[in-house]
Amino acid sequence: MSGDGSSVEAAAGRSPDDRDRNAHDLPLDAHLHTDLSPDGDVPIDVYAALAVERGIRELAITDHVDFDARDPAYEYASFERRERTVREAAERWAPRGVTIRFGAELTYNTAWDADLRRHLATHAYDFTIGSVHDWPDSPYVPWKVRSWATGRSLAEALGPYLEQITAAARSGLFDTIGHIDVVRRYLHASWSAPEIYGAVELFEPALRALIGSGTALELNSSGYRHPAHEAYPGPPLLARYRELGGTVVTAGSDAHREQQFAWGLEAAYRVLAEAGITALTFRRDGVRTRIPLPDPSSIPSAGDAA
Repeated sequence: MSGDGSSVEAAAGRSPDDRDRNAHDLPLDAHLHTDLSPDGDVPIDVYAALAVERGIRELAITDHVDFDARDPAYEYASFERRERTVREAAERWAPRGVTIRFGAELTYNTAWDADLRRHLATHAYDFTIGSVHDWPDSPYVPWKVRSWATGRSLAEALGPYLEQITAAARSGLFDTIGHIDVVRRYLHASWSAPEIYGAVELFEPALRALIGSGTALELNSSGYRHPAHEAYPGPPLLARYRELGGTVVTAGSDAHREQQFAWGLEAAYRVLAEAGITALTFRRDGVRTRIPLPDPSSIPSAGDAA
């Protein structure tokens, strides 16, 4: 499992002080990692205090849960510890106007589908993200991805990832599927984002699976911290999702560091608004709820995140 624990400076090549990209006055950041993720270092109260300061009204704490013993989040923090930490923080910060939900980002792979199903059948979360990362046996681990991709077609290089992300979307296990095209981060040395989006039809089975299962598409603003300077998914893939009839979305910053909290989230909201999305979909108290997006005119242009 490869998270996004890199700093803004390392990932984006600049100091976070160059421009203030931390969102303000938004209803929700639905993807946050604390120090209970192996690649995170933020105590939950730090996020809550930032939410008060910046007017982010609702948070989903979604620490990593892995099911392969070789992955770093495998048994890293128990369900009981994670739930207790979030529930106690929720009580502390509710009087300050911040609602905190207990969630998880669960790494999906067909190899441990049964284990994941058992976990979700016996552990109750407020909100779940299903994500596909560079699992230990995958060709996308950093030390081998470039040589593996050499000589393969784009369809062949995307194939193992798309097989897993489509299965995750089809499973119906999750509220949302995280960073659906993060595979371009793994393949960036071999194919550019425009080249990948030139074959957007390769993602259609995954997009159709999302729509068919009623699972939300996540707009993940962590991509604005990376050299491509665009969210996951990028605009061409979001546009194809909309063309296929997709309307169910969530949004989150995927922060692992304090300075990453809500970073680029205003731009992500703007991208959604420009694509004709009028509301986020989020689970509250077991019920899927639509959260209206702010008026597009009040959100900075998506290009401002670059």
